[in-house]
Amino acid sequence: MSYTLITANRNYSSWSLRPWALMKALDIPFEDRLEPFTKPDNYDDFRTFSPTGQVPVLIDGERVIPDSLGIALYLADRHPGIWPEDQEARVFAQGAVPEMHGGFAHLRNDCTMNVGVRVKPKPMSLGLRRNVQRLREIFETGLTRFGGPWLAGAEFSAVDAFYAPVAWRIRTYGLDVGQGQAWVDQVIAHPAMQQWEAEALAETWREVSHEEELAACGAITADYRTGA
Repeated sequence: MSYTLITANRNYSSWSLRPWALMKALDIPFEDRLEPFTKPDNYDDFRTFSPTGQVPVLIDGERVIPDSLGIALYLADRHPGIWPEDQEARVFAQGAVPEMHGGFAHLRNDCTMNVGVRVKPKPMSLGLRRNVQRLREIFETGLTRFGGPWLAGAEFSAVDAFYAPVAWRIRTYGLDVGQGQAWVDQVIAHPAMQQWEAEALAETWREVSHEEELAACGAITADYRTGA
């Protein structure tokens, strides 16, 4: 079994981070292939390796598995630890993962991911306030019910990987997630996340549309990226 995981820029690509962090945290070996965003529309370029024209993509021999959730489900059939062993924790995780995958639109739009900066955000919209409140509920429920330090108990699982990009957003924009900050600190300190951040800060390229999205979210107060 030999996997190749195709991902994009470390600073920008929240979707890429999910399977990358999951596989790193669970010691699932893979070849790490980076295909950066180089322009506002990368569809045609990415179609050469991805049926959706998007990343991430997992390649397993002749199989090409697109989408972060699709990759997690594929891996769950082949590797232990993707989902928690405890039944109640698994039910929680399997609800929280698709909620993040398909929801939180205001968080995505109003707090675009950029690992290497800090931002004073614009006043929060009602939708963003609701998204942040829901994050607090999910974090506090998971930590309280299953004892931490991870969202579904003692071990890192898919639910932590799927919310990992949110940890960067919380730090970048200074979002208040109450007791959930304990998990934010925990996941940012994970070796996989530390590696991702180091690679993000080392990136020298910038993609105009992503930088414009960042500027629309608020005022940059610090930029730790190489060349900033």
